[in-house]
Amino acid sequence: MKNNIVLIGMPGSGKSTLGVLLAKAIGYSFLDTDLVISRRAGKTLQKILDCDGLGFFLTLEEAVGSGLECDHTVIATGGSMVLSAAAMEHLREIGTVVFIDVPFEEICRRVKNIRTRGIVFHPNETLEDVYRNRLPLYAKYADISVEVVSAADIEETVDKISEIIGKSNI
Repeated sequence: MKNNIVLIGMPGSGKSTLGVLLAKAIGYSFLDTDLVISRRAGKTLQKILDCDGLGFFLTLEEAVGSGLECDHTVIATGGSMVLSAAAMEHLREIGTVVFIDVPFEEICRRVKNIRTRGIVFHPNETLEDVYRNRLPLYAKYADISVEVVSAADIEETVDKISEIIGKSNI
């Protein structure tokens, strides 16, 4: 049953902030998969990447995404969750997937600490590479796309998502 809302998008797209506000607006619970991953590993996302490596992080992220069981919850995923087909298929089964589509220039303005924030980068990848590689995956898995031009649009974005999901009877 698809009674959850799953927010996907680039690091810095505002998934967690939007998720909390959206959950309050529609009376749902809120879950941030990055926090679940961090709690499960007992360290920050960046520490997981630094100490355990990219492969371990992605495996843990997939396990978290594939194993979520919740009801009437807004789920903010980490930006790299979309790299796991298994996790994304599960999330699509349990919820409506909403892509928070923020232009690259705005992502650059928002994300200043790209090498210490716990963002998944493959060796020699830049933020622009990450954006370019993930964009088709976000589009592939999204049931709904919501364009967000600037951080000032947050209340408008919450209203827009609430209106869209209200129409789809979630």
